[in-house]
Amino acid sequence: MPMTKPNLAIARTLTVAIIATLGLGACATYDDEFAGINSRLDQLDTRVQSAAQSAESANQSAQRANQRLDQIESRVQQLETGPRRVPRG
Repeated sequence: MPMTKPNLAIARTLTVAIIATLGLGACATYDDEFAGINSRLDQLDTRVQSAAQSAESANQSAQRANQRLDQIESRVQQLETGPRRVPRG
C-alpha cells in the first residue's frame, strides 16, 4: 500500500500521539519520585526542627545550671573569706 498524503498525515498524528503518551507516562514516574523525595525531605525537616527544639531546651537548662553554680560559688567565697567559726562542743 503506497503512502499517500492522507496516510502520511494519519501516520504523523499517530506518531505524535504515541510520543506524547510515552512522555506523559514518564512524567508520572517522575511525579512519583518527586513525591517520595518530598516525603523524605518533610521527615528530615521534622527531625531537624525537633532536634533544634531539644538543643534549645538543653541550652536553657545549662544556663540555669550555670546561674545556680555562680550563686553557690559566691556563697562559698563568702564562707572562705569570712571569720573562722569555733566548732561547738
